[in-house]
Amino acid sequence: MIQNLLLDLDGTLTDSKLGIIRCVQHALTELGQPMPPNDDLLWFIGPPLSVSFEQILEGAGEDAEEAVTLYRERFGTVGLLENNIYDGVTELLAAQAAAGKPQFIA
Repeated sequence: MIQNLLLDLDGTLTDSKLGIIRCVQHALTELGQPMPPNDDLLWFIGPPLSVSFEQILEGAGEDAEEAVTLYRERFGTVGLLENNIYDGVTELLAAQAAAGKPQFIA
C-alpha cells in the first residue's frame, strides 16, 4: 500500500510553460538577441538552461552563463508566479490529504 506521495511540481501539478518562456525571452531581449516565436522556445523546457542558452546563442558571441543569470533574475521574482495549476490537481491533493497520505513535492 502506498504510504507517501512524492509529486513533481512543474509539468505534473502545474503548467510552468508561460513563466519559462517569458524568462527566456527576457534574457534574450537583455542580450539584444532576436526573439523567436513562443512555440519555437518550447524546447527550453526540460534541459539544463546553460545547455539551451549555449545552443540558441551559438555564433552570437554572447555568454550563456549571463543569459542564465538574466533568466534566473526574472524567474526568481516573476516567472515562478507564472504557473497555472492543472485542472483537478487541487481536488486530487485534497482527497489524498483527507485519506491521510503525506504529500511531498520534488
